[in-house]
Amino acid sequence: MCGICGFTGADEHDAPLLKAMCDIMAHRGPDGEGQYLDAPIALGHRRLSLIDLEGGNQPMVRSSADKSATITSPVIEPAGSYTRGDFAIVFNGEIYNYRDLRTELAAEGWEFKTDSDTEVLLVSYLAWGKNLLEKVRGMFAFAIWDANKQELFCARDFFGIKPFYYTVAEGRFIFASEIKCILEHPAYERELNEAALEQYLCFQFSALPETFFKGIFKLAPAHCLTVHADGSLEDERYWIPSYDFDENRSREDTVEEIDAAMHDSVRYHNVADVEVGSFLSSGIDSSYMAACLAEENPAIKTFTVGFAEYEGEKDEIAWARELADQLNIENNSKTITEAEFWDVLERVQWHMDEPSADPSAVALYFVDQEAAKKVKAVLSGEGADEFFGGYRIYQVPFANEKLSWCPKPLLRGASRVARTLGVRGANYLERASETAEDWYYTNANGVAFSPSERAELLKRPVAGPLPQELTAPVYAEVAELDETTRMQYVDLYFWLVGDILLKTDKMSMAHSLESRVPFLDKEVWNVSRTIPTPFKADAEQTKITLREAAMRTIPQEWAQKEKLGFPVPVKSWLKQDRYYDQVKAWFTSDEAERFFEVEKLVKLLDDHRAGFADNTRKIWIIYMFLMWYKIYFVDQTVPEKPAVS
Repeated sequence: MCGICGFTGADEHDAPLLKAMCDIMAHRGPDGEGQYLDAPIALGHRRLSLIDLEGGNQPMVRSSADKSATITSPVIEPAGSYTRGDFAIVFNGEIYNYRDLRTELAAEGWEFKTDSDTEVLLVSYLAWGKNLLEKVRGMFAFAIWDANKQELFCARDFFGIKPFYYTVAEGRFIFASEIKCILEHPAYERELNEAALEQYLCFQFSALPETFFKGIFKLAPAHCLTVHADGSLEDERYWIPSYDFDENRSREDTVEEIDAAMHDSVRYHNVADVEVGSFLSSGIDSSYMAACLAEENPAIKTFTVGFAEYEGEKDEIAWARELADQLNIENNSKTITEAEFWDVLERVQWHMDEPSADPSAVALYFVDQEAAKKVKAVLSGEGADEFFGGYRIYQVPFANEKLSWCPKPLLRGASRVARTLGVRGANYLERASETAEDWYYTNANGVAFSPSERAELLKRPVAGPLPQELTAPVYAEVAELDETTRMQYVDLYFWLVGDILLKTDKMSMAHSLESRVPFLDKEVWNVSRTIPTPFKADAEQTKITLREAAMRTIPQEWAQKEKLGFPVPVKSWLKQDRYYDQVKAWFTSDEAERFFEVEKLVKLLDDHRAGFADNTRKIWIIYMFLMWYKIYFVDQTVPEKPAVS
């Protein structure tokens, strides 16, 4: 796990600029840095060393396409003294099957000078071109420079685990693992993208291909990008997740395949030259994953956080400790205090690059901080819900079937009456009258702002597309499938990559920690894509066969535990005078006046404190945006890092 950056149009005078871009993301790689400058390309790297600790430095340069060519891995070299070569690579991530690929390449006559997955990735490109993307198993964002063609080939992994940002400014292609690196380049002029703000109010995360910074884009998951010698860009989607349900396979055989795939994935994700730990919460995902890892390495360390407000209850920490005792593995826990949570918010938003309104990102910040004290890599449970039907929202289509006899216009009318009278059930009736495409676009549905609410709140609405218009092309790719599967598919492209994986990467990298996600493995996907919906979710349960697979490794109480998410006590905090006043000061600030109808912001706060409505998420969406905007557009400074307790 590392940080990468670079740009075209470089010359020998750009060494200090390249160094500055690397330095701003030093947290991604404290173990080493390397720079490569050979006009017109500049490549930079910050290294967190996990594989081939001595020989895996980057940028890695290969002298030619000859199978026995020399390879060099420069660290910092004086300007003008860089080792030249026909090919150079900067790579962020891990190729978990690199040993298998190395064996295959060696059989074809390719020679290797290091034991790193970086060299295997570079040689794979020389041997197979972009077809290497069909063979690799891992998480990655990388760029490979071909000096002969004067082309830069870039790629991002299948599910968007690792970030890749880019822009074109003054004819230069500029890329990086973090937006803050691109901001260091003088060719880019900082400008807010207000269209991103409009969508953020509904999604609670940055939902557009263009980021909150005008002209800076995200390379989409499963896409590769070629920057040609003339400066033109060729963006290609190299892989499309598809479903092929096996209706003939028994439930027991399905459970067997899930369990085999998960144990295999954890085994591959445990490949490293350093110790790999695991997160451990109260839920099935991390519990199952940690138990699988414990079979590989009984001496593993696990990490858990909870909140002081829940002490004395059976909270995350209590559940984790009990399971750790049963598995006879080490568990390290931390109780996050109220003061710690609020003190770290600015630092969290700086690390996120774009505003994130998910309070659990703050909890991730602290559990990553704890893990980084003892290990350099951890396993994390992201992706299980999207693959195996874990969100309770996926059960809505089954509930709607109970009203399938009722005419849709009657349901819509009843919904409007219920909403007017303020009685419960309006959302249920409305959703029962529509298809998933009509109402579902993110897990923030119902707690974030509706399109009509955002139009009233913004002083200058951009009048961009409705959220449903953004998700429509994705829904169209699986139009023939059932509603629950269509919802899962949309979450792969929006919720998973825009919220879940972004905070996973940014919060772990804030502490120079690698977060590995065994559920988001290509081979695990190949099993999950074949599982019929009734084996994933129904009206009574979620993750049906995944839970049964987990019961082979963890006790039933954990495997069948209801999904709760990560409980963060923001709702109650916002009713306290201290935090009410603190947020109100932001809501009446000059920054708030610029973008929003301030009286409506204050009403959100007042109604929440009075108990008229739970506006927690809406308040947090605005609060985090204002904080992020001040950091990046007003102060333009790095917030101080709170002391580690």
